[in-house]
Amino acid sequence: MARRCDLTGRTVQSGNNVSHANNRTRRRFLPNLQNVSLYSEVLQHTVRFRATVYAVRSVEHRGGLDAFLKKAPDAALSVHAQRIKRRILKATVA
Repeated sequence: MARRCDLTGRTVQSGNNVSHANNRTRRRFLPNLQNVSLYSEVLQHTVRFRATVYAVRSVEHRGGLDAFLKKAPDAALSVHAQRIKRRILKATVA
């Protein structure tokens, strides 16, 4: 399973461990991924995502899952999140 956030698209970053002697070795910075269930008010049920804690805070800041997905660009979203976004947009129009 890829280490990629379903909602924001954050992935593994790379960098250096730097010792006191200034020796550099490569390292990886992993995103803080959690399995979360977020409630969609439009769809009237919860949806499970593998998202970072940063993404969950962003969802709450924007006013819930529906508002977050409406504003989110499709390039950042996973295929699962894009399907949920289409269902939300279809339900709000109808």
